[in-house]
Formats: sequence, structure tokens, C-alpha cells
Amino acid sequence: MSSTPATPPVNPRLALLNPYPFERLRALTQGIVPNPEYRPISLGIGEPKHPAPKLVEDALMANLKGLSSYPATAGDPKLREAITGWIQRRYGLALDPATQVLPVNGSREALFAFAQVVVDPARPGATVVCPNPFYQIYEGAALLAGAQPAFANSDPTRNFAADWSQIDDATWARTQLLFVCSPGNPTGAVMPLSEWKTLFELSDRHGFVIASDECYSEIYFREGPDAAPLSGLQAAAQLGRTDYRNLIAFTSLSKRSNVPGMRSGFVAGDATWIKRFLLYRTYHGSAMSPMIQAASIAAWNDEAHVIANRAQYRAKFAAVTPVLAEVLDVALPDAGFYLWAAVPDGNDIGFAQQLLAQYNVGVLPGSLLARDAHGINPGAGRIRLALVAEQAECLEAAHRIRSFVKPA
Repeated sequence: MSSTPATPPVNPRLALLNPYPFERLRALTQGIVPNPEYRPISLGIGEPKHPAPKLVEDALMANLKGLSSYPATAGDPKLREAITGWIQRRYGLALDPATQVLPVNGSREALFAFAQVVVDPARPGATVVCPNPFYQIYEGAALLAGAQPAFANSDPTRNFAADWSQIDDATWARTQLLFVCSPGNPTGAVMPLSEWKTLFELSDRHGFVIASDECYSEIYFREGPDAAPLSGLQAAAQLGRTDYRNLIAFTSLSKRSNVPGMRSGFVAGDATWIKRFLLYRTYHGSAMSPMIQAASIAAWNDEAHVIANRAQYRAKFAAVTPVLAEVLDVALPDAGFYLWAAVPDGNDIGFAQQLLAQYNVGVLPGSLLARDAHGINPGAGRIRLALVAEQAECLEAAHRIRSFVKPA
């Protein structure tokens, strides 16, 4: 006599995850046949397309023997020293390579994993606060950690910076983790010192941890001593918080050095949280390959390729933004490699669908990057344009968008 097999258990929190924006976009464009008169151009995915630096490739090839040994989760001391050396040069801060930095396999996995370390789901109303629109990992990390996300919408009157005043005192009191993104994705907004001061005061009052996503920090457009975006670490030091209490900054080589396939970055800040995160990662199996560590050392120790990379983005934005500004409400962001443009009729999904159909250009509807909060979806009516391809291709896409909005 046969019996029905028992149903295996599954984490019920998996059912809470929302489809990724690109999955939703594929579903929305599934039946569309792009105009074959145009070759496809994608401005949708924020994946760097500039060539990887030769010094990184050379370091990878020169360290293949590293495949024969298990790496330490804490990373090679030389890598941690390369990271703190970069922090010293970039931010003027002296961090302890043994206790205040930790290599990670890209900022994405680290952002997700960090929430699992911080959040205590047994505490009533466990909450994680995120900007809105936002990088979807923040929401997924919160949900799988057993917390509920709360959203602070971007404010168009302040260059789309998050309006943290939308989070009331009762919500802050339940908050265990705050994700910030500066420069922001998708808006490019950079947080000033005054905003950091407000968030640090809230953190002290309510005891939550701040995770500062800074993966776009090396792509900016201004010149001069204050041109580079302010780091959360810098802000803390300037405000006398030299222990970086309850602050962890996340940085990646993906955008800075055009090596998204390497999956390499670091976290830095509060030594207490670094120690806890290292414990978690030791069990999670998050050690970085010795080859990747060697290539990362080469990347963090060289700034020439970063300057050249930034120059390419500056040239692209200078060429493309004026063309799009003729027909769309769009302006140069504070930093990052996205343009956050308003569409004429406010229908961002319809705009993306018709642009793909008529001109074979892919863009990401802003409403897919945000959630309904405080009565609105703050991404609705806008599109995100990732200027990651070569300048000629980005410029061609801009001209097609101009023709789409205002046909001749």
C-alpha cells in the first residue's frame, strides 16, 4: 500500500519576495517585436561595459596557483592593507586593517548577508528602513531576515534625495537596520553632511545600524576638492564619531574598476559589527578566492584606471544629457551612471514598451524600482537610463528616444 510522500518544509519567507525588476520587465515586454530596422540597444541593466583594466587581468593570470588552497574568510592581510590604503587616500581616514575592514564577494551579497546578522526577528515589529526607489536587495534582505520594510520616498525638490522625515517616530523605534545608498540608485543623489548628522542622531536615539551602500562613489562629474561624493565613514569622522559606531559602509570594485564579474568589494566601519559579520561569513562560506584577492589588491592600489573610467562617463553624460533634455525632464545627477528621466505622459511602463517596439531601445520603468508608500509610487512616471555602453551607442539611443518623443 503506497502512501503520499510528506511535503518537505520550506522557508515561508521565500513567498514574500517580489519578482526582480528585470523579471517584471521581461513579462511586460514578452509579446513585443522590436522594430527590425534598428539594432538593439539596452540602457536598462546597470552593468559596466567598459573594458576591465589590464593590470587586473594580469594579476588574475599570475595567481592561478591560488586555486590550490582554501582562502581565509577574513582575507589576506595584504588585501585588507590595500583596502585601508585606498580608504586613507580617498577619504583621509586611518582604519585598522585587522578589525575595521573585511573583504566581501561584491556589495550585493554583503548587503543581503549583513541584514541576516543585524535583524532580530523575535523583537516585536522588526523593521528595516529603505529609500524608495531602491536596490531590491534591501527589501529581499529585510524580508528573509524576518523584518518588514518601511520606505522613505525620494523628494524631487531635493534632487531625489530620500525624505527621511516620512518615517515617523514609532517606526524608527522599531527599526533595526537602515539602508542608505549614496550616490543613489537610480537617482544619483548624494547625501550631504547634514543628512548624515540627522541619521546618526536617529541611530543613537533608537539603536539601529546603518548600512551605507556606496558602490557608485567613484563615478562623479564635478571637478575640485569637494567633487567626490561624501562617504558615510567621512561623515562620521567629521562629526566626531571616529569609532564609526553602528555604521558599516559597503564598497565594490564592479563600477569603480569595471569588473562586475569578479564579485569583489569590502565592508568597513564599526569593529564590533565587523567582528560579528566575520563570524557569520565564516559559517556561510563567503571566503574570497585567492586569485580574486590578488586582482583586487592590484585594483585598489591603482587609481589611474579609475580616473580614465570616470572621464569616459563624464564625456558620455555631457554628450547624451543635452539631447535627452530636449524632450524629457532630465538633468545631470550628483553621481553614478544613471539618468533618472521623467516621461511626458507619466506612463513609464507604456513609454518603455513603445520605445522598445518602435526604436529597439530598452529602458527600465521607474515604477518597477519602487513600492507604493505614503500614497504614491515615487518611481512612477520616470525611467532609468544606464549609460554603461560606449558613447556612440548611448548617443544613438538618445537620438532614437528624441525621435520617439518628438517625431520629425
